[in-house]
Amino acid sequence: MKVFACQACGQFLYFENVLCERCGRSLGYLPDRNTVSALEPVDGNRWTALASGTAYRPCENREPGVCNWMVPAENAETFCAACRHNHTIPDLTVGENAELWRKLEYAKHRLIYTLLCLKLPLPDRNENPEHGLVFDFLGEAPEPHGHRVMTGHDNGLITLAIREADDAERERIRTEMGEPYRTLLGHFRHESGHYFWDLLVRDRNKIDSFRKLFGDERADYAEALKAHYAAAPGYEWQDNYISIYASAHPWEDFAETWAHYLHIVDTLETAQAFGVQIKARPDGKTALRAAIDFDPHEAPDIETLIGAWLPLSFALNSLNRSMGQPDIYPFVLAPKVIEKIGYIRNLVHDAR
Repeated sequence: MKVFACQACGQFLYFENVLCERCGRSLGYLPDRNTVSALEPVDGNRWTALASGTAYRPCENREPGVCNWMVPAENAETFCAACRHNHTIPDLTVGENAELWRKLEYAKHRLIYTLLCLKLPLPDRNENPEHGLVFDFLGEAPEPHGHRVMTGHDNGLITLAIREADDAERERIRTEMGEPYRTLLGHFRHESGHYFWDLLVRDRNKIDSFRKLFGDERADYAEALKAHYAAAPGYEWQDNYISIYASAHPWEDFAETWAHYLHIVDTLETAQAFGVQIKARPDGKTALRAAIDFDPHEAPDIETLIGAWLPLSFALNSLNRSMGQPDIYPFVLAPKVIEKIGYIRNLVHDAR
């Protein structure tokens, strides 16, 4: 994620800000310019973006407080480049659903931001009625034995159970499942990996190279998951997989690895925007160094990404431990895992 500042007063801004705390101007994200801009009202629903001097309209989802993205004034779309991928939103007449939806949208917008920066294809259902990317945000039935919503992907439709936006519930599930990491953004990145497996592997005739590295996806998926959950967790997976869940099936291995590629790219972009450099020499001899002075979306090879990521993640984990918090990145990148991340990096760049 880039660092943003108000064009009117210079105040630093978060990606989700809708109002500058210093000068009070309205703010909006311009996906065509990849920047958060201060806005000046023109007339009706039109605003001039100070970042470009051009006219925009707010996304229709700005009113319920879940989106700050803008639409070019001449564009007939009422929803922004992120919200037009919504298929089903939560029932806002129910309890805390409005707040849960806001959290879901914040995570989804960060996913879409990275996918746009990577210049990946993002058709919606208007552009591709059969396989466009859309999201269902679903709640549970109120009855005790009602249908339980499962997060997953099916032919371009990503379903997320809105209970995952409840921090306490998500932490309960994380602990129950024995997972070191479980976040909303992580869910979005993982499920998008299933979607892009279809687009970048299956539809681009990359199956053979995929199977050589990840395994044969024709293995029965349901049986693989059943066996995965029935087995006692061990450590034999660590040499080949980024997580225990990745070892369940080649599809899950790809989706987990895809999510980590997005984790790495986005976090490195943030570090680069802040001018972060790692320079540690704890014993006067051993050095830990990283100069994050490149655009990770355009990294020329996997060695460049990993050469910056390993020192940065070690530093981030050390900072978190100093605050009594768990590791930000509680994962080990074995050589085989790095090879898989490199495969995904190459898929992304070849897709352009």
